[in-house]
Amino acid sequence: MNKIILFLLGLLFFVSCKSPEARKPISVKTGSFIDASVERNKKLNAKEQASIQKILSEKKVDYLRSQSGFWYYYNTKSDIDSLKTPSFGNIVNFNYEVKNLSGEIIYSKDEIKTQTYAIDQQEIFTGMREGLKLMKAGETVTFLFPSQKAYGYYGDQLKIGTNVPIICEVTVNSIIEK
Repeated sequence: MNKIILFLLGLLFFVSCKSPEARKPISVKTGSFIDASVERNKKLNAKEQASIQKILSEKKVDYLRSQSGFWYYYNTKSDIDSLKTPSFGNIVNFNYEVKNLSGEIIYSKDEIKTQTYAIDQQEIFTGMREGLKLMKAGETVTFLFPSQKAYGYYGDQLKIGTNVPIICEVTVNSIIEK
């Protein structure tokens, strides 16, 4: 009798020492939302690129393309090589105005007023942050920013809507090195 009880206990112990199995998900989600978002963004980007290319071909100015994905040209370029472009922490004093791709003013220089910006230490839209790093004191540059380099999906929640590419004419008044 003892042998049967020991055998059953041993069998019970052996069967109960099974490792846990992973549970299978009840529903499987696909990446359909992400795939649709990617397609929508590709179409938006292609549309914006076509609009910008149209402007580039109409203007009699040679635009430069930045590594960051926006276009620009110098209205006023400094020929003084000793002037430096701003780097991290430098204080830049500048004025700018914002236009849509049709050339209509969204924000004038008077509305925006003179701005002071500490490079890479304050909030400003991506294109402006990268564009200011290309400029020297006394220069005026016109930038064409696609929406992802401007105010993107949210706009500025005032006058600039969702996914709106913009043109900014920027004048750097001074650069103070830190």
